[in-house]
Amino acid sequence: MTTTSIVTGGRQTRRFAPVGPRRHRGDRRHLGYTVLGVLILAIMLFPVYWMVNASLQPSGNTLTGDFFPVNPSFAGYEKAIADQGGHLVTSLVISLGTVVLSLAIAAPAAYALAQFRFRWISIALLVILIAQMIPGIVIANALYSAYNDLGLLNSIPGLILADASHAIPFAILILRASMQTIPPSIVEAARVDGAGHVRAFVSIVLPVSRNVLITAGLFAFLFSWSDFLFALTLTTTEDVRPVTLGIYQYLGSQVSNWSAVMATAVLSSLPAILLLVIAQRFIAAGATGGAVK
Repeated sequence: MTTTSIVTGGRQTRRFAPVGPRRHRGDRRHLGYTVLGVLILAIMLFPVYWMVNASLQPSGNTLTGDFFPVNPSFAGYEKAIADQGGHLVTSLVISLGTVVLSLAIAAPAAYALAQFRFRWISIALLVILIAQMIPGIVIANALYSAYNDLGLLNSIPGLILADASHAIPFAILILRASMQTIPPSIVEAARVDGAGHVRAFVSIVLPVSRNVLITAGLFAFLFSWSDFLFALTLTTTEDVRPVTLGIYQYLGSQVSNWSAVMATAVLSSLPAILLLVIAQRFIAAGATGGAVK
C-alpha cells in the first residue's frame, strides 16, 4: 500500500492506493530474468563440468561415463602430470616472459602516445590497429623464415617474442586509454622537483596505472597461455613444447583414454581461472579506467 496526500480546504487528507499486484508483477519479472540467466549460465558452463566429470571417470570414456562421478578416479591426473607436467612448466615460463616483455614495451609506448602531442601519433595508432588485424598465420609464417635464419626455432625466447608480438598492440591500446586520464599536473610537479622523464614515468605514472597494467598483463598471459598457432609453427621438435601443443599431440596417442586428456585440459585451465579470480577487481577497474576523463 502507498499513501498519497491531498490538501483540500487547508486540510490534508491521505488516501491509500493498493500497489500489490504491480509489485507482484515486477517480482515475477525479476524472477523470470533470474531463472533465464541461471539457465544460460548452466548451458555455458556445462562443457566445463563435463570436462571435469570425464577427467574423473575410471574408464575415461566420455560417451558411456556417468553424469556424475560416483566413484572418481585420479588415474587420469597422475598420467597427465607425468606426461604433461613439463609442458605446463614450459607454458608458464613462456607466458610470464611474454607478460614482462609486453609490459616493458607497451607501457612506455602507451604513455608517449597518450601524453605527447605529435602529428604522427594518429598514424602510429592506425598502424597498431592494423597490426591487430593481421592474421596470425601470416605472422607465424614470416617469423618461421626469420627464426630459421636467427636460430630461434624450438626456443623459449623465440616463442616469447612471437607471443609478445600478438599481445603488445592490444596492451598499448588499453594502456593508452587509461594513461590519457592521468592529469599532466602531477607529472609536471615531479618534473619541477627535479625528476626526469624516466623517473616521473616510473615513480608517478606506473603506480597510478596499476589496475590497467595488471589488466594488460593478464590479457598478455592469456594470449600466450592459449597460443597454439605459434607453438605449432615455430617448434619442430619435442625440446620446447607448450601445453596446448602437448594436448594436441597427446590426443592422438591417448584417444582411448579420455580421462588423461580431460585431466590435462583441466590442469591447463587452472592457472587462467586462478588469475582471473585473483585479479577480478583490478580487471574491472582497469577495463573502465579510460572510459571517463
